[in-house]
Amino acid sequence: MSQTTTETHNNLLDNRVMKTPSAVARRTFFYLQECGHLRASSDHHTSRQNLQSFLLAIVMDGKGSLMYNGQTTQLQAGDCFFIDCRAPHVYQSNPEEPWELMWVHFNGCTTEEYYKLFIAQMPPVFHPVSQAKFISVVQELLRLNAETYADTEILTSGLLANLLTMLLTVNSISEEDDTALQAKLKTILAYVDANFTSDITLDDLSHRFYISKYYLTREFKRAYGETIFQHIIGLRINYAKRLLRFTDKSVEEISSLCGFNDQSYFSKQFKKAESVTCLAFRRRWRD
Repeated sequence: MSQTTTETHNNLLDNRVMKTPSAVARRTFFYLQECGHLRASSDHHTSRQNLQSFLLAIVMDGKGSLMYNGQTTQLQAGDCFFIDCRAPHVYQSNPEEPWELMWVHFNGCTTEEYYKLFIAQMPPVFHPVSQAKFISVVQELLRLNAETYADTEILTSGLLANLLTMLLTVNSISEEDDTALQAKLKTILAYVDANFTSDITLDDLSHRFYISKYYLTREFKRAYGETIFQHIIGLRINYAKRLLRFTDKSVEEISSLCGFNDQSYFSKQFKKAESVTCLAFRRRWRD
């Protein structure tokens, strides 16, 4: 049976790993074929059939659609889909709100039997309470398979087995997912706290921690009561106050040391936070 594939895309972000499994892996393990993370352009479109693979895709942001088993489903951030790629299927990004995806193509061992168990209790498209646990596994697959070592295929098989277990228990892992999300937010918070004088952007954090910047913005504020930008400004202002009190550095020097590229903007933010100018703050706290 021949394989038919049509793909159209010119993605803004396309980080993927493609693997060819060994004969041992094909006989014995769950094996990875491809996994990745993309931020799609408006024309992202994939049409396939007769592909010997199973696909889990995670919609991290934006919108799109999946046509599978004769049914078209509209997808949005928070949705996932798990399909047998031997069947005809089409998935595409919404041209007005292009999506951001993480995905993994895999096969081997008893994958088909797992899929039958999954589809007997769940539709191909599902919406977990949190995607964090699924994203974490795909992130680890990307990291592990960026290079090949003697035990890469064995460790990959273990991760894929874990992923299949998560799929079969998706309705009962919401509490664990919330815990995973909180752990990731704490990691991001620690990174920001350690690097607040650097030029940190949401795009940088999104790429570093494999999380949609829109999802991160929402969940960070929900967890900590302020946006990442507000948190960074607060850290910089507190650092500036220490430098104003305990050093003789100029306002221009302090502005730069705190991570502000524009002294005027720094002075404006400082006065907004403290209701006094930098020099007035220095005089007040040194008297």
